[in-house]
Amino acid sequence: MSAESDILIINEVLRGKHQAYAQLVERYQQYVFTLAFRVVANREDAEEIAQDSFVKAYRYLADFRQESKFSTWLYTIVQRNAISFLRKKQLDTQPIDNKEFLIQENGNSLNTLQSKSDKQMINEALSLLKADDAAIISLFYLQEQSLEEIGQVLAIETGAAKVRLFRARQKLKQVIESNFVELKQNIH
Repeated sequence: MSAESDILIINEVLRGKHQAYAQLVERYQQYVFTLAFRVVANREDAEEIAQDSFVKAYRYLADFRQESKFSTWLYTIVQRNAISFLRKKQLDTQPIDNKEFLIQENGNSLNTLQSKSDKQMINEALSLLKADDAAIISLFYLQEQSLEEIGQVLAIETGAAKVRLFRARQKLKQVIESNFVELKQNIH
């Protein structure tokens, strides 16, 4: 994935080759879903937000000024959609009991968590963080966004993004240390 190829595809779409947009959807669908899921923590809601985000991005593609990467612009749309979705649903933001949260649809429990790969455990640990903390870690490490790009996505200054990332890392470390013995041993 490169910013240059994104621009070429965008220019094709803007010139009337609308089916070219499918390439951008395919390229970013997993990232968009992941970011939405980190905020809403529900697969169906995340899929709805992802789809809505791609529709909005398509609708406003002519407004993309190419001052930043397309992915940054798209992530901004996703973040705003996800936050707006939560406000509309007026979800209770009380923390979930960790053990209850770790029991997934496939029947995994806390006991079987230790047999999962480190990547899966990190994803589990991220799911235990608040949505804002998980989102900033995902943007930095999984989507490989710079602090400047994260600032644009979250509508904050670069310095604030750096501070939030630092705090989110500390919280992630605490979650790992208190919940994931196997992963903790691999980190140290």
